[in-house]
Amino acid sequence: MSRLPELYVAVDVEADGPIPGPYSMISLGMAVAGHPELTFYTELKPISDEFVPAALAVSGLDRDRLLREAPPAEEAMGAAARWVNGLREIGRPVFLAAPAVWDGMFVHWYFTRFAGHSPFGATGSGVDLRSYWMGLTGCEWVRTRKGTIKHELGLTDVPHTHHAGEDAAELAQVFDAALRRRSRER
Repeated sequence: MSRLPELYVAVDVEADGPIPGPYSMISLGMAVAGHPELTFYTELKPISDEFVPAALAVSGLDRDRLLREAPPAEEAMGAAARWVNGLREIGRPVFLAAPAVWDGMFVHWYFTRFAGHSPFGATGSGVDLRSYWMGLTGCEWVRTRKGTIKHELGLTDVPHTHHAGEDAAELAQVFDAALRRRSRER
């Protein structure tokens, strides 16, 4: 019996503040590295009245529209968990983010709070692009910004838009290119 391959699920979050709970995750995007057809995107109804205007502005999302039209967190995170769990038919989902600390904090908290558990495991841990790149290349931390990595991989035409779905797809493409580089260097 062959073991299913790991599927690196690139995750991107847009939020209206620095931490989950007092502030809200307002959109969530996921894309599988090496499988551009496998994507997920949802917006979420804010869970609190608090927000940081500058943080909200990054996403360009309209908070009033989200309050009226976006699905509640329970519904959005339930759909997200079903999508991740559906990937188990073809592989083993592994969380991937850049930075994993930021996106992972929101995603793990939201899955645990609103879906009962994280489909990425009890700790919600996974791969951090910057740490991976540092280990792959031996560079210093300062050389691990996503823009620098994209330049070194020749992905200068891949935009970063602050739309969670598009940025998850961007991360999936960057990580796939990093994996291919690693394979060539072996």
